[in-house]
Amino acid sequence: MAHDSVGSSSVSGAHRTLLCVHAHPDDEAIFTAGATMLYAERSYRIVLITCTNGRLGIDQNNHGGNHSEHDPIWTVATRARELSVAAQMVGVTRHIQLGYDDSGMAGWPQNAEPDSFVATPVDTVAAKILAVIEEEQPEVVLTYDERGFYGHPDHIHAHQATMAAVKQSASVERLYYPVIPQLARQEVRNLAQQGGLSMPAWVTTAKGTPDNLVSTSLPTAPYSERKRAAIAAHASQTDNAEIVALAPLLFENLFGREFYQRGWSRREALNDQTDLFGGI
Repeated sequence: MAHDSVGSSSVSGAHRTLLCVHAHPDDEAIFTAGATMLYAERSYRIVLITCTNGRLGIDQNNHGGNHSEHDPIWTVATRARELSVAAQMVGVTRHIQLGYDDSGMAGWPQNAEPDSFVATPVDTVAAKILAVIEEEQPEVVLTYDERGFYGHPDHIHAHQATMAAVKQSASVERLYYPVIPQLARQEVRNLAQQGGLSMPAWVTTAKGTPDNLVSTSLPTAPYSERKRAAIAAHASQTDNAEIVALAPLLFENLFGREFYQRGWSRREALNDQTDLFGGI
């Protein structure tokens, strides 16, 4: 089921490796593109695992996955092409697609389908992630927190499987979650209200992370416009249009820094306030 692309699986040439585990095509652009572009510029090896095929995304008729006339075949093929482009834009060296079916939102009937991601045992997914970890030997892994950032079942499942794999690994030093600090979230919402602008649903539904739990703030402003372009590469997903169309000031406030919460560490983490690899 799994598919490998974007470069080879050899670990030679890079002195550090960052692994990102995401649930759907476009998550790599929205949540962690600043980090991957920053570390790619430092010649770190960037490995991306995408767990699902995104089949329940928006189709050519703008139907969502729960629409009776939704076209999953078109959606899967289109999202695979978009993901291939975006992965290269955000600095990915190697991309692995696990190929599970998108499970949809909580309560959708697709949650229970046998090939859906959330119907697959956590241990089964964790074994596949661990195999990549053992081959690539990443020091740092990124995935969602236990809430799945905003509660998406596939995000939560990715968190559980990744955490299980990391705890079994010998190479991973740290696991981080991309987060929005509560204060930063409120500042962005205030700016949006002042400008009469709408915000993406994942920003308005996310509760935000208490500021004291945020361990790392990455200076990703130089990559903001490239991040916008990577999100735009997922053009079929018209719900991303709000993000792509954000005014420069608002986009900069939302994406000019990427914030991370340290979710697991093999030993005491030092000097990671502005660098996920700090002190390693």
